[in-house]
Amino acid sequence: MKRKISLFILGIFTMIVNVSCAQKAENQKNNKMQDKEKDNQSKATNAHTEVVTLGAGCFWCVEAVFQRLEGVVKVESGYSGGSVKNPTYREVCNGTTGHAEVCQVTYDPTKISFEELLEVFWKTHDPTTLNRQGADVGTQYRSAVFYHNDEQKRLAQEWKAKLNAEHVFPNPIVTEISAFTNFYPAEDYHQDYFNQNGYEPYCQVVIKPKLDKFTKAFKDKLKKNK
Repeated sequence: MKRKISLFILGIFTMIVNVSCAQKAENQKNNKMQDKEKDNQSKATNAHTEVVTLGAGCFWCVEAVFQRLEGVVKVESGYSGGSVKNPTYREVCNGTTGHAEVCQVTYDPTKISFEELLEVFWKTHDPTTLNRQGADVGTQYRSAVFYHNDEQKRLAQEWKAKLNAEHVFPNPIVTEISAFTNFYPAEDYHQDYFNQNGYEPYCQVVIKPKLDKFTKAFKDKLKKNK
């Protein structure tokens, strides 16, 4: 009798294990399909977008501006142009890593051109002050275009030369135009900063006035929901 009960229990256990394994296999199959679908979507998105990395002072300001442009898909704050891997905000602020505060801008070139991005870039900060934007002083606040391809390099250099030749600014443009080498995303609390912390003093005193001027000057280029 005990033997029959043991065999019965063993049979139930085996059935549960088989069901569990089958379910696990099915879940793995579904996960693989989902991962493949995400990968395909990512490739489709990447096939229609380009990236440029821009430094124009505090990245909170730069992010708030470029987020509002029609055709801009993503804006991520971070650090570029330095020699230290995975720098922290504190290290960058000390000015010892060589990095600039930047925003990596992903955009759809069928909706907004690189030249339009350059126009916004140069009109929304002072590119004539070396390692400084307003009260923010240091090499981390330098004006910079880190280009990702030869076309971006050519256009950035041509724009800079043209603006200097036409004396659009009272002083020469000192914007650094360098090949992109690295990008390290800033800490999470820096991302989407103005949208999340617009009530704070720095946002009200520094970012909001700049954003107001930008939205007035580029109202025809703004996203409808911004």
